[in-house]
Amino acid sequence: MTEKRFTVLDLIDIDLKEHNSLNLHCIGGRKGLTRQISMPDLNRPGLALAGFYDSFAHQRIQLFGQGEVSYLRKLENEGKDDTIRQMFTLPIPCCIFTHNLTPHRSFFEAAEGAQCPILQTDLGTAEFSERIMRILSEIFAPRQSIHGVLVEVYGLGILILGDSGVGKSETALELIKHGHRLVADDVVDIHCANGNVLIGAGANKIIGHHMEVRGLGIINITHLFGVGAIRDRKQIQLVVLLEEWDSTKMYDRLGTEEQVMEFLGVSVPKLEIPVKPGRNIPIIIETAAMNERLKTMGYNAAKEFNQNILKWIESDAARSVYFGSNDII
Repeated sequence: MTEKRFTVLDLIDIDLKEHNSLNLHCIGGRKGLTRQISMPDLNRPGLALAGFYDSFAHQRIQLFGQGEVSYLRKLENEGKDDTIRQMFTLPIPCCIFTHNLTPHRSFFEAAEGAQCPILQTDLGTAEFSERIMRILSEIFAPRQSIHGVLVEVYGLGILILGDSGVGKSETALELIKHGHRLVADDVVDIHCANGNVLIGAGANKIIGHHMEVRGLGIINITHLFGVGAIRDRKQIQLVVLLEEWDSTKMYDRLGTEEQVMEFLGVSVPKLEIPVKPGRNIPIIIETAAMNERLKTMGYNAAKEFNQNILKWIESDAARSVYFGSNDII
């Protein structure tokens, strides 16, 4: 798991498109653009502007909407700037004004003196809050990198793990030929969203959709199979562990034993698939994906099979008790 260092300048420069764009630009306090943002939260400083600083969340980004700006104008007209200067004695990451609003001169002077960045956006307060919280939640989400291959099979995100040389990339390549999609090969970057959802992506966007195949070298999946054969990220919903066939190991033949693997505190269903000549691993993974989708819909073939067997045994035993050996049927 890695720690994320994120500054105000990173927030302004972050590449976001369309409905995710924050439309931020700096209008003051440029010397403080290297200040670090350490919390994925916002604070509306209404009580602080009124002089109440108990439990003031100064570590958070301070958001100023129409109500806060109206109160700032009131303070300016009354010549009461003490609370504003007091606010900037604390290490605030930055102040953001929505609706293209601009603070008064004394606010600028206090921010410049404290080297606290002042940012502005044309978005409304509610819309901006929703966008930035979504972005910060992803940026500060717990992360880890793992050696494996992530593919999307029938809409299901499958993380293929195994020792080096067991055939992870070759299996993924065959799945891509069957019309499925590659998310990442070799190194998969995993982050936890909303506390219970694992999202996987390539560790490097530039080389993320390239694949190394032993004996062939590096291939570009996008150029070979088209843009329909790739995607940038996908939720991890199933882990497939490939391992060399071990004749001394007892493998689950019914599927009633449910195994899980944990990443960042989140458990994901896991399948152990032994590899040996003659086994069609891609077909097995496709079947596993469809079976896992059925499980999410409430149908478990292994459990139903087990229940049917128990019913058959019970009914057969009941007939044996009812019809004794001397009974004539």
